[in-house]
Amino acid sequence: MINIIISSDPRYIINRTLIRTAVMEALQRNKVFGKVEIGVNIIGDRKMHELNRKYRGIDSTTDILSFALEDSTQSNLQHIPRVGFVAAPDNWLRLGDIVISYPQALEDASFEGISVDEELRTLVEHGINHLLGINHTLD
Repeated sequence: MINIIISSDPRYIINRTLIRTAVMEALQRNKVFGKVEIGVNIIGDRKMHELNRKYRGIDSTTDILSFALEDSTQSNLQHIPRVGFVAAPDNWLRLGDIVISYPQALEDASFEGISVDEELRTLVEHGINHLLGINHTLD
């Protein structure tokens, strides 16, 4: 069972089905099964700027932030590095929250020549990778 909690600023029209599908596919691709909970939050640039400054010390907005809640090694994810948290006693793997700036997603989609839905899918997948401890390298 996968519990996906989606919240969005009412100003932004989002495709919740697309977001749920992107989460499910990314988890399956990474062999994450069982009782999993993840949050996806769609916010504006002002709030994203505030979060980026508070948690990363960067005084500007960004397109996505990920906040891990639990050590994923307490489940069947032995290939994921430990991050120092304790598993919940109810056996749910609470991966954490992905926070996406809708204005940044819209701007990125326009720049890339793709739909905002495609960009949101990419950002959700990227955020899940970060929650799982899979980090990208800069080329």
